[in-house]
Amino acid sequence: MFRPSILVSTTVLVLLCALQLWPQSEKHSTAKDRAKAVEIARSLEVDPLGKQAKDQRAWLILWLINVPDINVKACDSPLGPILDSKKNYGAELFTTMLTSGVAFIIANPDKAKDDVAVYTAGVEGSLRAYESILKLKPKAKWPFLDDLLEKRTKGELTEYVRQAATHCK
Repeated sequence: MFRPSILVSTTVLVLLCALQLWPQSEKHSTAKDRAKAVEIARSLEVDPLGKQAKDQRAWLILWLINVPDINVKACDSPLGPILDSKKNYGAELFTTMLTSGVAFIIANPDKAKDDVAVYTAGVEGSLRAYESILKLKPKAKWPFLDDLLEKRTKGELTEYVRQAATHCK
């Protein structure tokens, strides 16, 4: 039986591999494209299931492949079981972690090499997207993400991400 979530997960994995292995062009990002990337990242946090979300994700991933001056590492450890799941928009939430990380790097180029700061910004973006999804689909609950929301509220999210990042390559 065909399952769209398997296709989404597979697509995300293929795009991530391409992002890390594909030769980048010599063309640096433009201010206009960086602004568009940040706008898309924020849009995906607010409306991760919107009509344009799929195209926005695709544009941003392909843009990242083609610019040599902005790089984000893909690490699934901070989001635990999300990527491996075939339910509750796991692939979309993981991709939002990447796009929110990109937005953080663009806004804070001096922190681009601070993996914990980038991953934390990415997880925060995924949590905002998760909260947006729950408004539309209340049954799309993740106890794991609910725990991360609690860590965020208590000011413990960065330390959690720091520990999770030790499992990233």
